[in-house]
Amino acid sequence: MTTKITSAPPAAGLRKESRRRPAASPSVSTVGRPGFAWALPAAVFFTLFAIVPLIMVAVLSFMSWNGIGEPQWVGTDNWSRLMDDPVMLNSIWLTLLLTALGVVIQTPLSILLGVWAAGYQRNRAVLSVIYFIPLLLSATAVSVLWRALLDPNFGIPADASWLFGDGNLFGEQSTAIGVLAFVSTWQFTPFHTLIYQGAARSVPQVLYQAAEIDGAGRYRQFFHITLPQLRNSMITSMILMIVGGLTTFETVLILTQGGPGTDTTISAYYMYDKAFKGFDFGAGSAIALALVVAATIISLVVVKVSGYDKMRSSMEGVS
Repeated sequence: MTTKITSAPPAAGLRKESRRRPAASPSVSTVGRPGFAWALPAAVFFTLFAIVPLIMVAVLSFMSWNGIGEPQWVGTDNWSRLMDDPVMLNSIWLTLLLTALGVVIQTPLSILLGVWAAGYQRNRAVLSVIYFIPLLLSATAVSVLWRALLDPNFGIPADASWLFGDGNLFGEQSTAIGVLAFVSTWQFTPFHTLIYQGAARSVPQVLYQAAEIDGAGRYRQFFHITLPQLRNSMITSMILMIVGGLTTFETVLILTQGGPGTDTTISAYYMYDKAFKGFDFGAGSAIALALVVAATIISLVVVKVSGYDKMRSSMEGVS
């Protein structure tokens, strides 16, 4: 005769207790956001080299100073003179024109090249590396290069008079503005292409697979999937273009020097002309402060109108 021994089921309280996770040891540290001390070096650097100079420029915009001696307080005299200055008013129009040309030309080019570079075509990597070379050069180097290439006496226009006429592309306002827009596009389009390339690669492939099952072709996939998914990156790229267009300086300084006459004198170059050529640092500071305020306001308007500030998802194009 054998005896079968059965164990009694554990009590309900014990069963529930056994499912609980063991309490964390007090010695185990939890991972959270880093403290303010981690950001302190960057905050100090930004304060010394951005906030403090901006405050000094704001104060100097209400003073008269030629770089020697003590600045004299003149109130809003610098601002009043700039409002009545026809060159200043014309420079604002030219700045907005070049900025608009940059956005209109570079945005579609960057999107198309970025989406193409995100693919897996043959020789794509080699062609991308060649195309991104202008991104490695400074604005000064690029301007010097194109100034030599477009020289009316020794450059490309001298050997192609059938296309460029007398070859002096810097002698008229329309052609000079065209040159500035072309050089900026040649230099900065690769940067924005990188932005769209990364964004295009982050688009979930399941969307394209579902579109193929539904019979959508390559063009419909681009306009109905790729472009909507690039919305966040498009807004970021446009803000960078706008800020860059408002603060363009080296290209104008080297290529046209504001000429012919004042036909390409944009606001940033006029600031340099007033402060460092005319030794009117008060008026130059007023122009610099106006550019900072304008760039900030335009960027905030773009963010607000586009709804970028309301997006909470970390996925590209999903609000």
